[in-house]
Amino acid sequence: MFGAGILSLVGGFAIIGPALIPADPAAQDFSASLAPIGGDFLLGADHYGRSLLARLAHGARLSFGLAFLTMLAAAVPGVLFGLAAAWKGGWTERFLELTATIVLALPGLMLVLLLLAFAPGNYGPLFLGMSLTLWVEFYRVTKATTKTVLAQPHIEAARMLGFGSRYILVNLVLPVIAPMIGTLSAFAMATAIIAVSTLSAISVGLQPPTPELGSMIVELLPYYAEAPVHVLLPAALIFLLVLGLQSLAQGDHR
Repeated sequence: MFGAGILSLVGGFAIIGPALIPADPAAQDFSASLAPIGGDFLLGADHYGRSLLARLAHGARLSFGLAFLTMLAAAVPGVLFGLAAAWKGGWTERFLELTATIVLALPGLMLVLLLLAFAPGNYGPLFLGMSLTLWVEFYRVTKATTKTVLAQPHIEAARMLGFGSRYILVNLVLPVIAPMIGTLSAFAMATAIIAVSTLSAISVGLQPPTPELGSMIVELLPYYAEAPVHVLLPAALIFLLVLGLQSLAQGDHR
């Protein structure tokens, strides 16, 4: 409940916020540079006089949306490959296992950086690199769990009674692996949010003026003495997003 509550609040802000907040996150007003919280700017303004509330809402939507798409792109092939490897075995399993091992041999961060080198600051390579890194975890957990389920006596009994593969998959296998996939999905989204923010913070991910939470921290860092709360706001939003997802995953695991 704790994780779901945090995620509902922060996710709602990320999804609905940009539609409800009329301010343009890129509109500059140098007369309002580093404006304090309150007054014309509810959460203050950055050094270019841009509304921090609008930039936080768009940044949260970008991080949350990119993390969700990355999780989907990793989970769908990972689960399908895991089911195929456990069900078919033989050459299918050996080929998929070799592919997963090759991918794991490349450090995830290096793979993302290699892809970003072709189009720095773009969404595509960042999304593709993270998806290629995260699908292996879905594959291995799905394969191991499905093999364990398929070895159970009630599965053999169902086959002897004439139930088809589709019935066994939908009614006996998927209900067992679904909670684990849900937990992995939450962890994958949290990992993606941290990765996007970190890469932007070291200037190899998304670049300003895109309202991304990691790059907002770096942009405001030189003004920490004048406006410390402004620097902490995007960091707090990243923290709440990750905390909500991690808490939700822990709750599912119990």
